[in-house]
Amino acid sequence: MSDISQLSVERVTIPVLQRCKDERRAIVMTTAYDAVTARIADPVVDVILVGDSVGNVCLGFDDTLPVSMAMMNHHLEAVARTRPRAMLVADMPFLSFHLSPDDTIRNAGGFLQRGADAVKLEGGRKRVEMIRALVNCEIPVMGHLGLTPQSVNAMGGFKVQGRNADDALRLLDDAHQLQQAGCFALVLEGIPAELAARATESLTIPTIGIGAGPSCSGQVLVFHDVLGLTGSHYPKFVRVYVEGHQLLQEGLSRWAVDVRSGAFPAPQESYRIPDGLREAVVNWSPSKSS
Repeated sequence: MSDISQLSVERVTIPVLQRCKDERRAIVMTTAYDAVTARIADPVVDVILVGDSVGNVCLGFDDTLPVSMAMMNHHLEAVARTRPRAMLVADMPFLSFHLSPDDTIRNAGGFLQRGADAVKLEGGRKRVEMIRALVNCEIPVMGHLGLTPQSVNAMGGFKVQGRNADDALRLLDDAHQLQQAGCFALVLEGIPAELAARATESLTIPTIGIGAGPSCSGQVLVFHDVLGLTGSHYPKFVRVYVEGHQLLQEGLSRWAVDVRSGAFPAPQESYRIPDGLREAVVNWSPSKSS
């Protein structure tokens, strides 16, 4: 459990995250896509991300590109109804912040109206104009650099980024441009640990790593990955803490066996008819049709 969760039950805010960065207390962030996962995560983590990863984690897509604003709004509303103590961040999906500042503000503002505390968007210097437009409208923005899943086609797949000098130095420069544009934190994904450490050291805002080594201000993993719920191949940077897929399937299998054997439902799972009605029900017969 993170220091924030141990020390306070107050809502997590941007200043709280900044204090964590300044005091070198690790930030813990995970995803949630519905009320059930949000209620499990909220007492444990500091930031809940309603990620566009809902596309490949929950909706059966191969990547995040098909995820729409309507889908994101649906899942955000479900999480927001739990009124989490953790900061609630919503991912801006593909094409929701690429066309114009007006569209970007409208989409991000809709997230805040639905209960998000902040939005996250992918990309470096190309996104500075949109970030500034959001910040000018008092919409807090978390940036995202490195392996940005919405750029999967341009990158030629899900590959580690920043492995040559030009790319590494560009990422560092992008990180500072996003900080100057007003981002309150940055996600660093799929980059060498040394590069993430240099970015974290040089920035005043927190960094949250995923496949970026141990030196970031915090770490994020997908809820379903940490709990082993997908039952499939996991990326190198994931550590599975519970074989959730196997455990849940075993529980469901035990129930199915009981149903097929007649052991479920038992009297304790069944309702009883009132005494005065039992005789009438037992003696009832269907009316004969004319």
